[in-house]
Amino acid sequence: MSARTYLLTAGAFTIGTSGYIVSGVLPAVSHELNVSHATAGQLLTAFAIAYALSSPLLAALTGRWERRTLLVAALAVSAAGNLLAAFAPNYPLLLVARVVSALGAAVFTPAATLVATVLTPPDRRGRAVALVFGGLTFSLVLGVPAGNLLGGPLGYRGVFGLIAAVTAVAAVAVRVGLPRVEAPPAVALRERFAPAADRRVITVLVLTVLACLAVFSVFNYIAPLLTATAHVDGLATSLLLVAYGVGGVFGNWAGGRITDRFETRQVLIVLFSFFTVVLATLPLTMTSVPGAAIALFLWGALTWSANPPIQSWLIELAPRNSGLLLSLNASAIYLGVGLSGVVGGLVISLVGLLPLAPIASVLSVVALLLVIFALRPQEPAAPVIASPEESLAGR
Repeated sequence: MSARTYLLTAGAFTIGTSGYIVSGVLPAVSHELNVSHATAGQLLTAFAIAYALSSPLLAALTGRWERRTLLVAALAVSAAGNLLAAFAPNYPLLLVARVVSALGAAVFTPAATLVATVLTPPDRRGRAVALVFGGLTFSLVLGVPAGNLLGGPLGYRGVFGLIAAVTAVAAVAVRVGLPRVEAPPAVALRERFAPAADRRVITVLVLTVLACLAVFSVFNYIAPLLTATAHVDGLATSLLLVAYGVGGVFGNWAGGRITDRFETRQVLIVLFSFFTVVLATLPLTMTSVPGAAIALFLWGALTWSANPPIQSWLIELAPRNSGLLLSLNASAIYLGVGLSGVVGGLVISLVGLLPLAPIASVLSVVALLLVIFALRPQEPAAPVIASPEESLAGR
């Protein structure tokens, strides 16, 4: 991988930390602004919804921007949003700041993914995608725990200010370290959105939503679930979540490599099959600390290994409009994340905490069935043999 691709990874790390950090500083936000934990949690929802709605629209509006300029602008907007969060005197303004940060993230992630594939040979496309998403997984492993630790001594304002500074440094590094990458050829608006009507594209996007729903409807409540199954809390829970994050980093790395070596659909069938089994059995495998560590590592690895093949598949489906499709997929990810809190909360209120993971695995079964049946390889069209009269007419 080129060193330039690692700059995109660093940018993705700052973007990911900006998105996930609220979960780490939520107690500090609740205390300093005198709002409930549930109200503070709406900052996550606002970020996710703003990201989901704006990503494809901003991709269309910025389609003719030179890519390096676009990446720098996206990081600058994200830094501005975090700086505004650091100085926000009240909750409504903090909510606005989170929306501003989401707009920058909504542009950067799909654009960085596409630029990484442009700067990388075709036979390493999967690894390039995995490297960019590696920045997001590292933000789970390092960024969120660091925010949790720093939230006490610095307060949430100090944490957001620190993220703003790091994001600004990333913007300067991208501007200095990346070459110019011209925008794709001009495409009419109708043609730009045409791939979004492709049945295969819609199916892949539904697949992304289902996968994120299955994952985050459980992950949002993983702390109380670990308390109920492994009887741990506090530091032990934090360390177990690190096992999930390390698994995510490994899975993302491995997913990029297997995507470059094997057919995408076969990779996804294998991944979703194992993912379903691991998710469905979490209440059984997380009954001890060692068992929970192994289960969370495997769950994280299988979850994040699906990103590279899905992203590469969308690029293959519409190379000319891949930027828009990656933006739509990013929207699908955050739509799934945004809905997961509602779905998980509904399941818990109806049947309790322990059945949550097995019920969520039903969503991954549906995703697996989509890959097997709805995304079957299309049969090549039979050649049309012209009659002698038609051949003469053609001449």
